[in-house]
Amino acid sequence: MTQHPPITSSPSAPQGKTPHPDDTVRAFDGLAPRLKKLTQEIGRIVLGQETVIQNVLTTLLGGGHALLLGAPGLGKTLLVNSCAHVLGLEDSRIQFTPDLMPSDITGAEILEQDEQGKRHFRFLPGPLFGQLVLADEINRASPRTQSALLQAMAEGHVTQGGKTWALPKPFHVLATQNPIEQEGTYPLPEAQLDRFMMRIPLDFPARDAERRMLLQTTGATKRKAECLFSTADLLATQKLVRTLPVGETIVEAILTLVRGLRPQDETASDDVRNALDYGPGPRAAQSLMIASRARAMLHGRLSPSLEDIRMLAEPVLAHRLGINFAAQTQGVDARQLIAAQLKRIG
Repeated sequence: MTQHPPITSSPSAPQGKTPHPDDTVRAFDGLAPRLKKLTQEIGRIVLGQETVIQNVLTTLLGGGHALLLGAPGLGKTLLVNSCAHVLGLEDSRIQFTPDLMPSDITGAEILEQDEQGKRHFRFLPGPLFGQLVLADEINRASPRTQSALLQAMAEGHVTQGGKTWALPKPFHVLATQNPIEQEGTYPLPEAQLDRFMMRIPLDFPARDAERRMLLQTTGATKRKAECLFSTADLLATQKLVRTLPVGETIVEAILTLVRGLRPQDETASDDVRNALDYGPGPRAAQSLMIASRARAMLHGRLSPSLEDIRMLAEPVLAHRLGINFAAQTQGVDARQLIAAQLKRIG
């Protein structure tokens, strides 16, 4: 493993105070090459998915969760495992099935008897207690089991037996979802979808990438990713992301985009009002703000641009739009509505 100096996040800023811009610049020095190498290292293992890798890393640098959507065999699980290894995170896997119960995920209290014969309950943590949790085929479990993730993803802890148990830090869920058209799947409820910073679709790789994949993955040796970060590095980078300055143009662009996709908003177009039952809430705007900062940092910039907003709008907002039945029958989809709104921000 290559040795790097630890990443610090504005050390001279007092607790709770906004750091001085010079502190942010100093903390940023030397980080950009390491972030670029992160992308390249994962790209050595997961071939033909460059945009997907960047969006997943953007989510993790922003401290969020991501939903990976695609058919089986596209490398979703490999991508998650590679991210965990490269970032030095303790990973955990939950294989979602129709018979999975909430306690199978969060953990349960078991009754024990000590040497004196006294009985007491002890909490046995479930697989949710990991730093990077792979929720594999999340839409194959029932809504009751899916809802066990709600508190954990939003608040970073779970409640069991009247007690609150903190999850490790950092805590991220990367969930994989099979296409809803496949048998044995349950659609994720709106509250669950809103917990994901991004929904990231995976498509089939290009011919050249698939050719390299055939040669790389069917040989006698298996390539492994190099660990380039530590848990402390990731936490410091996540803290640094939130100190990046955001221009007024970017703030207004986010507000224009998000509010214009709410059918009840006065700025919404007739197309939006006719197509949507509901639009993105404030959490969507927050996610877009943090993700734009993280993407800027991932690309070696100290401030987000309108290009970041354009590239992130669909993965951040598409799963938060409730398209009504009439619009669906007419072939209207989230991509079209978001693309129309992006024209309003330049």
